[in-house]
Amino acid sequence: MKKTKASRITTVVIIVLIILFAGLCAVTFMGKDSSRSGPASGVQGGGAQAGRQGPEQGRAGQGQAGGRNATIVRVTPVTEGTIENSILINGDILARSQVAIYPTVAGKLTEARLRVGDRVRQGQIVAMVDPARPGEVYSQSPVIATTSGTVLEAPVYPGDTLTLQTAVYVVGDISNLVVETFVPERFTTAIRIGLGAEVYMEALPGERFAAVVEEVSPALDPASRTLRIRLRFTRQDSRIRAGMFAMVSLVTNSRHNVPVIPRSTVINTYGSWIVFTVNERNIAERHEIAIGLENEESIEVLSGIKLGDRVVSAGQNFLTDGESVRIVE
Repeated sequence: MKKTKASRITTVVIIVLIILFAGLCAVTFMGKDSSRSGPASGVQGGGAQAGRQGPEQGRAGQGQAGGRNATIVRVTPVTEGTIENSILINGDILARSQVAIYPTVAGKLTEARLRVGDRVRQGQIVAMVDPARPGEVYSQSPVIATTSGTVLEAPVYPGDTLTLQTAVYVVGDISNLVVETFVPERFTTAIRIGLGAEVYMEALPGERFAAVVEEVSPALDPASRTLRIRLRFTRQDSRIRAGMFAMVSLVTNSRHNVPVIPRSTVINTYGSWIVFTVNERNIAERHEIAIGLENEESIEVLSGIKLGDRVVSAGQNFLTDGESVRIVE
């Protein structure tokens, strides 16, 4: 009887344990399934949202990338203008006419009546010379000015012995100054009377004085292979003095009403002249051009581009043909 009762109790316990174990397994399974279904639905919903936002973000990203990839440049139009070719050479400011005054007899200079800067009149006695020799007595001989002007040089002093070839004074007209310079042989074919120039002086920094060629030597100096020329100022200035050092910018050639671009826009590649233009779609286009006259600032365009084209003036060294650009001022 006792054994039967104990076996019943054992059976009941086992059944209860089985039921508890089954319930626990069911709860655990349902929790895991719920956790799996939650993220899945989230992913599914997120995917739909990403599907909706993806094209817009893609387009925005593409626009930003395009902005980053476009090269920033500056442009300048091809314009019609004047271009000049010039050379820079050294010169000296001189009085227009310089005349040396010589004694009429040889002897010792006993009196010099003028100094550098003094005015002198033609026919004026400017010095005295004693022609006497040892054992001989002669009256002093006057030195007479043969021209009017200003004393530029007084190379001798009382007591000096003079010959007939010794200049007592050099007189010139400083009211009308000229510039004397010597042009290298390779530029001489462009030199002509009336050719324009600009003159600079160290004594007057930052100022330019217009001048024109008024005298051209008929022959070159055989030693230096240079051509001597003289230029006159178009307007005299009292600050300019004879003896000043001058720098002459001489225009050797000029052209008017021709297509001109800044020199900075041109790239020299293996002997070819290259420029980039920007079309209406902001695309860079590469052009090989033929050039004419050039100077430090500008270049004449003979062919390859036309008036009005927008030429890249900054940033062209990093461009390629067909590349997108962004223009800045």
